[in-house]
Amino acid sequence: MTDSLEAPADYASALEQGWLPIREVARQTGVNAVTLRAWERRYGLVVPHRTPKGHRLFSAEHVQRIQAIVTWLNRGVAVSQIKQLLDAGPTLAEPATNDWQALRQDLVRAISQLAERQVDDRFNQAMSLYPPRTLCEQLLMPLLAELEQRWQGQFGGQMERAFFYTWLRSKLGARIYHNNRQLKGAPVLLVNHSDLPMEPHLWLTAWLVSSADCPVEVFDWPLPANELALASEHLKSRAVLLYSSKAMNLAALPRLLVGINCPILIAGPTVCIHFAELSVSTRESAEMTLAEDPLSAYQSLTRLGLI
Repeated sequence: MTDSLEAPADYASALEQGWLPIREVARQTGVNAVTLRAWERRYGLVVPHRTPKGHRLFSAEHVQRIQAIVTWLNRGVAVSQIKQLLDAGPTLAEPATNDWQALRQDLVRAISQLAERQVDDRFNQAMSLYPPRTLCEQLLMPLLAELEQRWQGQFGGQMERAFFYTWLRSKLGARIYHNNRQLKGAPVLLVNHSDLPMEPHLWLTAWLVSSADCPVEVFDWPLPANELALASEHLKSRAVLLYSSKAMNLAALPRLLVGINCPILIAGPTVCIHFAELSVSTRESAEMTLAEDPLSAYQSLTRLGLI
């Protein structure tokens, strides 16, 4: 199917001919419908066919173009620069500058001033233009790394940390709550297995999974061994993800995981801390997978067919 074919007369016949509705394009590309509409309205990046009643319909070429856009975004190119790259073809070099560093600097400045509205406005703007995976890789994970360096031994660092982590959990938690209300099926259970509250990468992982139209349940505090299996049983979870940024008690891990009858992921810096020991455990158990960060956790769940 190509865009040169005659446009369909109505929505039903379009679907029969192989045109795709926006929800299916969002599912295939990982770019949500709000972002696709923003790309069309603000930049003319992807202009779908419209039925007489205003339904957006996308062709295979549209999907390929969206995938090319995501590729440029993942290289750090600002969305405002991508149209000229696509239209010029492969001969145009990638721009030397991008907007991610400037956006991170804006956010660091707003966080240092505890300016919640500014943080929220900048993030909302980015969220409307970029897919969650791109935002996570290009903005939020580098921002968190930069902030961790900034907060080391700095007066006011704990204040900034508490402010930003609270805002981030509230922001992503609201998105997850909204998505869960629209979704059905067994959730992925994500558990904060360290004793540090508001682990930001746990919430990033939950948001990425939720954005893939998978229900999630987040427990932001460790559970004892018998209760973790009980929670998984009650929720009928499709997977259990334990996140920790600290060293784990590996001797207690087998008891913690007993009775869990679904795939298990161990995620976070604890994987680097205990990589040798955990690698042995994953070889011995096909049900256990390791992931060092939110993106690799998301990719592992995708590879396992769980999202």
